[in-house]
Amino acid sequence: MLKEYKYIIVGAGIAGCSTAYFLSKYSDSILLIDRNCDLAQGASGAAGAFLSPLLGKPNKFKDLVTEAIKFSTKFYLENTPKDITNCGVVRIPKNQEDEDKFQSYKPYMDFEYEQMESGYYFDIGSQVNSYNICKVLAKDVEKLFKYEVTNIEKKDDSWIVNNKFKAKNLILTTGADISLIDEDYFNIRAVWGQKIDIYTSTKTTKNYHKECSLSHSTYIDEKNINLTSIGATHHRIDEDLKICNHCLNSFKNESSYSKQRAKEDCEKLISLANDIKVLEDVEVCDIKIGPRASSLDYFPMIGQLIDSKTTIEKYPHLVNGSHVKDEMLINFDNLYVLNGVGGRGYVLSPYLAKNLVENIINKSEIKAEIKVHRMFKRWVKKSKITK
Repeated sequence: MLKEYKYIIVGAGIAGCSTAYFLSKYSDSILLIDRNCDLAQGASGAAGAFLSPLLGKPNKFKDLVTEAIKFSTKFYLENTPKDITNCGVVRIPKNQEDEDKFQSYKPYMDFEYEQMESGYYFDIGSQVNSYNICKVLAKDVEKLFKYEVTNIEKKDDSWIVNNKFKAKNLILTTGADISLIDEDYFNIRAVWGQKIDIYTSTKTTKNYHKECSLSHSTYIDEKNINLTSIGATHHRIDEDLKICNHCLNSFKNESSYSKQRAKEDCEKLISLANDIKVLEDVEVCDIKIGPRASSLDYFPMIGQLIDSKTTIEKYPHLVNGSHVKDEMLINFDNLYVLNGVGGRGYVLSPYLAKNLVENIINKSEIKAEIKVHRMFKRWVKKSKITK
């Protein structure tokens, strides 16, 4: 007998936990599944979890980040006040070219700032406790850990997961691993990141960002030392996407993400952080790694997945064509995604999850620039499929 739910969410990072939170306002029939042993064990656990403004001239991506950071900062302050430190961020230009860019951005700033130290201080800057945030957001939904979803299949009006669970609605928030999505247009790049926590006698009262991010410090009374985070590295490597925060001791020397690479990345991050503020008596106390999911155009992807085969069978002229209209696209019924949040998962995910859930429940519109449809439209226009 299949166990039935109204909603099943696959992936328990910040995207999945945010989606679970907003869905729980409408339903108590939700199952959140993850192959890891706990919440936020992949990229969401390796994130520096900084909420920092995007600087630049006006464009749709900057507008998205600005809207999301306003929403998410308010959301965390209201719902998880113990797990957000809204201490501001000092953005430091890394060279003269970077300084010149900052000067050119001044007329287009979305947030108040002031010159401080060797950079510019933005009061909006925050850092959140990634694990605790996910724990709070997912507290009211049923969870299943150490469970690998290998098969999803549509039967009648429901989705069958591993021939064990039945869901009216299936939501995939699986990040860089998109093996459950057999659609060529849905393309995600894995950008591996490493974040470290260090003990240091140096006290910092704000977040900083230059070539890496350095967090405010928390004083650990029993150790008489400060705890500070540094993150994150960026690697485009071909590696097993199942590697998570608990895998460091099992790395093989031939792995792209070997113990040696982890060690080198620790040294790199400490060096970059010292270029921001000299850190004394440094001891690495925790290392977290994970593959961040980035789309080809850097915008996130949310909404229903397009059934490319059925769509092209009905509208073969779309291949290598133009004027692809939304009404021509045939969706997989009740199959949704939230993906491609990149390195801004804790900024974007609550905002996007709210949008997605309102779309599912109340049929509200999703903006074209973040909707899955855009990826299909670009793909089908350049497709080499024979008409």
